[in-house]
Amino acid sequence: MTFYEELDRYGANIALFEESRSISYASLKNATEQFAQHVPAGKLVFVVCKNNVATVTGYLGLLQKKAVPALIASTLASELFDSLLKLYKPEYLWAPEGFYPGKIIYKTEGYALISTGYTQEVALHKDLALLLTTSGSTGSPKLVRQSYQNISSNAASIAEYLHIQSTDRAITTLPMNYTYGLSIIQSHLLMGAAVILTECSIMEKEFWRLLKEERATTFGGVPYTYEMLKKLRFLRMDLPHIRYLTQAGGKLGKEMHAEFAEGLRAKGIDFIVMYGQAEATARMSYVPADQAAEKAGSIGLPIPGGKISLVDGENHIIETADTVGELVYEGANVTLGYANCPEDLSLGDERQGVLFTGDMAKRDADGYYYIVGRKKRFLKMFGNRVNLDELEGLLHKDGFEVACAGEDDHLCLFSTHDDEALLVQRAAELTGINRSAFSYRQIPRIPRNESGKVLYSQLIID
Repeated sequence: MTFYEELDRYGANIALFEESRSISYASLKNATEQFAQHVPAGKLVFVVCKNNVATVTGYLGLLQKKAVPALIASTLASELFDSLLKLYKPEYLWAPEGFYPGKIIYKTEGYALISTGYTQEVALHKDLALLLTTSGSTGSPKLVRQSYQNISSNAASIAEYLHIQSTDRAITTLPMNYTYGLSIIQSHLLMGAAVILTECSIMEKEFWRLLKEERATTFGGVPYTYEMLKKLRFLRMDLPHIRYLTQAGGKLGKEMHAEFAEGLRAKGIDFIVMYGQAEATARMSYVPADQAAEKAGSIGLPIPGGKISLVDGENHIIETADTVGELVYEGANVTLGYANCPEDLSLGDERQGVLFTGDMAKRDADGYYYIVGRKKRFLKMFGNRVNLDELEGLLHKDGFEVACAGEDDHLCLFSTHDDEALLVQRAAELTGINRSAFSYRQIPRIPRNESGKVLYSQLIID
C-alpha cells in the first residue's frame, strides 16, 4: 500500500481542505487519474509547487503514472528556474496558468500542464520516483534522487512513530517542495487523514483562523518556526484540537526544546522532535513524546526500520557513549544519490542503503543521539578546534543574531547587531581564543532558505 495508489480506499474521508472547501479521497483519486491521462510514463516533469490542491493532484498523478516530478519552489528566482529548465530540459511543466509560454495540454484548478518544446534525451531509471533540492542547493543543478521505495517506506515509518490517525488534520506550515513539508502530506495521506492546505505563514491571522475553523490537530515547524511561536506566546493559546506538534529541519536549541516539551506536555499535547535530510527521503530519527523534556537537545532514536551508528575518522564504529563521530544512517529510505546533470537521472542506487550524513554526533548511555555540529563546520583556530554551530548557539543564547563562517585561524562573525566590540569580545571569551582571530561584518539580515536554514554560501568572507 502506498500513499499515492488506491486513494479511493478511504472513500468519503476528507483528503484535502483548501479555501473553505474539502475534497474527499474518492474525488482526489478521480482528479489524479484525469491528470495522469495527459502525461506519458517515464517523462521528467517540473512541478512548480504551492500548497494547493492543484500541486498535490499533479504530484500524485505523476507518481501513479510513473512519470518523475521535480518539485520546484514557486518562489524560486526566475533566472535560477530558467537555468534549471535549460539544464534538465523537461518536456512538461505543471505550473500556475500563465507561468510559462508553452502549449497547454491540460488545465484545472488554476494550473496548467505545459509542453516546454524540449525533447527528453535521457531514459530515466525505472526506480526514480522524485527529484528534490537539498536544503543547501536551492536553484543549483544538484538534486536528490528518491525512489518509490524511499518515499513509501519513509511515509510508513513516520506514520507509525507519530501514531497518525485517520481523524488527524495536518495544516501546512512548510512548502511542499521542501522534504519536511512533503513528508507531512505523504504520511497523512497514507493513513487516510486530512491535510489543510494554505500558503499563509504562522505570522498571519488567516493561518490561525483556518487552523481553528478546520480543527487542525497537528503541524510541523523548523527551529525558526518555534522562535516565532514563542514570540506569538503560542503556549498561552487555547487550541483544544491540537494533538501533537513536530519539529525538524535543523537543531532546536536545548532550552527551546525543553520549554516547548514541558509547556506542551502541560497542555496535553505531544511534542516530537525529529531529524532528517532529503538524502534520507525525510526522517531518520525522532524523540518519543514521553521523553521530549527528559531528552531535550537530542535527535532521539532511529525511526522504525532504520539503524544509526557513529564512526571515527577512519570509519571505525564507535561503541562508547558520549564519544563524537560522524552519524551514519542505514535504511530503506536512503536515497539513490544526487543528480547534477540530466545524464545522472539514468543512474541507479549509488548509496545501497547507507548514508554518511556529514553530521557529527554523540550517543548517550540510553542510546539517544545528539548532534554537535557539521563535519565541515569546524575550524582550527591557533591549534584549537572550534565548532561553528555550537558557537552560534551560545552567541544566540546571549541575544546576538549571528552566523559564523570562515577558514582556519580566521572566523568571521556576520551579525545584524551594530556592537562589534561586544560581539567579538564575547566570541573570544566563549572560545578562549584571542580577539585577533575574529573579524566582524554587519549585515541587514541573516540569509536563510525557505526552511529557515542559514545560507552560508551567501556570506562573503574577505
